[in-house]
Amino acid sequence: MASSSIEQPAAAPSSDVANGPGRGAVLLLAAAVGLCVANNYYAQPLLATIAADLRLSATTAALVVTAAQIGYGLGLVFLLPLGDLLERRRLVCGLTAATALSLALTAVAPNGGLLLLGTALTGLLSVAAQVLVPFAADLAAPHQRGKIVGTVMSGLVLGMLLARTASGALAELGGWRTAYWAAALAMLALAVALHRRLPRYRGSAAMGYFALLGSTARLFAEEPVLRTRSAIGFFAFACFGALWSSLAFLLSDPGHGWSDAQIGLLGLVGAAGAVAAHLAGRLADLGWAGRTTLIGGALLLASWGPLLWGAHDLALLLAGIVLLDLAHQGVHITNQSLIYAVRPEARGRITSAYMTCYFAGGALGSTLVGLIYPQHGWRGVCLLGAALALALCLVGAGGAGAGGRGPRPRPLPAVGAAVLLGWGWLMVVAVVLRLLL
Repeated sequence: MASSSIEQPAAAPSSDVANGPGRGAVLLLAAAVGLCVANNYYAQPLLATIAADLRLSATTAALVVTAAQIGYGLGLVFLLPLGDLLERRRLVCGLTAATALSLALTAVAPNGGLLLLGTALTGLLSVAAQVLVPFAADLAAPHQRGKIVGTVMSGLVLGMLLARTASGALAELGGWRTAYWAAALAMLALAVALHRRLPRYRGSAAMGYFALLGSTARLFAEEPVLRTRSAIGFFAFACFGALWSSLAFLLSDPGHGWSDAQIGLLGLVGAAGAVAAHLAGRLADLGWAGRTTLIGGALLLASWGPLLWGAHDLALLLAGIVLLDLAHQGVHITNQSLIYAVRPEARGRITSAYMTCYFAGGALGSTLVGLIYPQHGWRGVCLLGAALALALCLVGAGGAGAGGRGPRPRPLPAVGAAVLLGWGWLMVVAVVLRLLL
């Protein structure tokens, strides 16, 4: 329940907010969230090219992804809570414009040091994406909140995955730096569009900045649903980071010889996760959060089998990517559906606590890949991913009913059924892909 030590009553929204955003504003929010979060993923299909251009080792090149995740995590801790305190349109536009500058720094980086600095700053400032998601929830009228947040989150999913496709194509046309110059121009245009279309909206927290940070920590300590869902999100995004940080190395080696554009096209395969975002939100509303978490965790674990075998079989590799992205997004959206209901008046800080743990998991997955791949190759990465997915299953089984209205499922039968269902579905997809390819 809400605590007076953490919150003051929220101020009434202005009339333009109370009526809810129009369709154009919702689509702009979805596009903005996608573009902001995409900044952290442009590098993933380009790692081998960047390493060759700047003469970096595979371990150092993998740190580009890690630097983005660490920067993003710091932004989640120190910048995101400001959404509950400051005027949000000004905050979002300022972060977006500053992101353009950090992307430009990355584009002109002559060495690994400046590249990592620009990437870390971009990650720090791209937290604007997570300011916009609770902003959309607050702007929405109660009867349309679920629909609007679902649309915005679909933009986030597509931004995460299609960023690889866009950067790969741009790098093919004009080199890897072209992708960052294009992203910088997109951020400048986005800052102008957001300033012109979004209403003013000031957060309701009546406290200073450091008290605001302290209240975020108290929320995490006081809310068991938030803690459980943060742990589940940690392991889910660690699996995601492990996969996408290593694919560029696997597919660009002499055994495959894929170009940056071809590697980037895998983002189109992973975009299937947008489908899971809508489905998971509806299931959470029906009280199936526990079952959805267990099924998602089991499918994450199952996906690493075809990914392992897919090192020499493209159909199995693509099937594993689709399965992992569907499962990851299903778990992530289920988590968000539950935590946003915890304390609506503190959505900025709730998001800060959850997303900090979530992206810490991504940073861990990327870092471990940089250490494991040079020594143990793709097999080591797949064993790492399976271990992370197993940890998620164990956490999910321990808190499967957290936040859901339905009866608590029996963990082992639910996981067993999910594994059988996942493998059956996976074999169908693999056969179809083999026929097509």
